[in-house]
Amino acid sequence: MPSTVIQWFPGHMAKTRRLIKENLSLVDIVIEILDARIPASSKNPEIISLCAGKPILTVHSKSALSDPEINKQWMAYYKEHGQNALFIDCKTGAGIDKIAPAVKSILSEKIQKYENKGMSGMRLKAMIVGIPNVGKSTLINRLAGSAKAKAEDRPGVTQTKQWVSTSIGIDLLDMPGVLWPKFEDQTVGQNLAATGAIKDDILDLEAIAVTLCGQLYKIAPDELCTRYKLGDPKMYAELEDWELFEKIGRKRGLLVSGGEIDTERIANMILDEFRQAKIGTISLESPDTLLGKDEEHA
Repeated sequence: MPSTVIQWFPGHMAKTRRLIKENLSLVDIVIEILDARIPASSKNPEIISLCAGKPILTVHSKSALSDPEINKQWMAYYKEHGQNALFIDCKTGAGIDKIAPAVKSILSEKIQKYENKGMSGMRLKAMIVGIPNVGKSTLINRLAGSAKAKAEDRPGVTQTKQWVSTSIGIDLLDMPGVLWPKFEDQTVGQNLAATGAIKDDILDLEAIAVTLCGQLYKIAPDELCTRYKLGDPKMYAELEDWELFEKIGRKRGLLVSGGEIDTERIANMILDEFRQAKIGTISLESPDTLLGKDEEHA
């Protein structure tokens, strides 16, 4: 089964890039939300240039779905490179209480200047940016204590900017999700598609699921084989990704007339179960993955 070339840059994405530039002067800091399962792939390479020198706090959402050991590796990586980063989970609330202290620490000099001018207690302003379906609206609602931002488990829900007040002394400017014009590395497109950042209805889900099977076999063979009752992972070392995909379908009995596998049902099942961590808490990327890419381009 051939791989799929993934490109997606609808008109509202271009509008979001303009909104970010136009409203940057209104905020003190930018909070970029990444997906903890794919920190490198979910990081928009345009954000640093779009944010024009504003301080950035990188917040990884959905950390309850990612590998906790890999999360630790990423935190060590960020610390080594002097970057501000947190891992949180909006559904469980884990780590959310660390956001306000982190923002205030990063902006400590500005806060001190406010206090020196007799402006103690001045509310800070943060712009929330990130790819579609990464959990921006869910986080904002957590911080606001109510459903101020529209949140659904599908990409492209937030279409316009909106200000939201919170109880932590920070006003948040929520921006629509934004991707970038071209994925230079197709692994990035695959990872975004597998985690649900790109709308399923414009993708070849069978091809995405086939590639995901191969990724999961390399990263978490025991979890994959346990979930689908495949037995010893070593038995499948020589299989192509599509053959593993087919094995899973037959094991689950997802067949159509004539004994052929129902590729659409299998693809939906694998993607849904990965996204819900039913296969396991799995990260598709680690700092080693990122370092490997850096070495390739050195």
